[in-house]
Amino acid sequence: MTNQRKPRGPYRKSAERREQILQAAYEAIDEHGERASLQDIADRVGVTQPALTYYFPTRDDLLLAVLERRDVVGKAFAGTAGESETMIDGMVASTRHTTEHPGLAKLYVTLSAAATDPESPAHNYFTERYRGLAGEVTRDFEEGQRTGVIRADEPADHLARALLAVLDGLQIQWMHDPTVDIAAIAETFTRMLAPSAGSGQEEKPAG
Repeated sequence: MTNQRKPRGPYRKSAERREQILQAAYEAIDEHGERASLQDIADRVGVTQPALTYYFPTRDDLLLAVLERRDVVGKAFAGTAGESETMIDGMVASTRHTTEHPGLAKLYVTLSAAATDPESPAHNYFTERYRGLAGEVTRDFEEGQRTGVIRADEPADHLARALLAVLDGLQIQWMHDPTVDIAAIAETFTRMLAPSAGSGQEEKPAG
């Protein structure tokens, strides 16, 4: 097995600086949302604003990198409850985590809306993100249907898309009214995925 060598010299320093900038942007947007300025981010790292463009040529590049970091942090948070936790539990936990980081949530919603335009720099990110999440949740639901923990009277891919739609919709509602307990409502919806919610109906044939 070949050992991977860690970057050395200027390459290592460049990677470290990029990480510092990304972390600073993540924290600034977490605090101020999309209104966070490039100057604020540069000041946090101790570099000039033009220096940011060496690592992130455009503001959109930086914002998308922050969203990718948010995905990684969200998945890590969702998995902290233990291996026995289902994907549904993890997504509900991630929703609760969202309420603790309103700036990042606002960035996500803002860019998601703009990304419906195929010309948007964020279009491919959101297209691939939804496709990947839908596929992942669908596979999890198919396994749940086989084991009897997910209702089998509706197609797994439809249930998966419905779950994602509910989570995104709740996030928007929460941004308008922070008193809405979106995690609790998400839990309510997931109970509708249980076999008992299907009223004993038989599984619909494929096609």
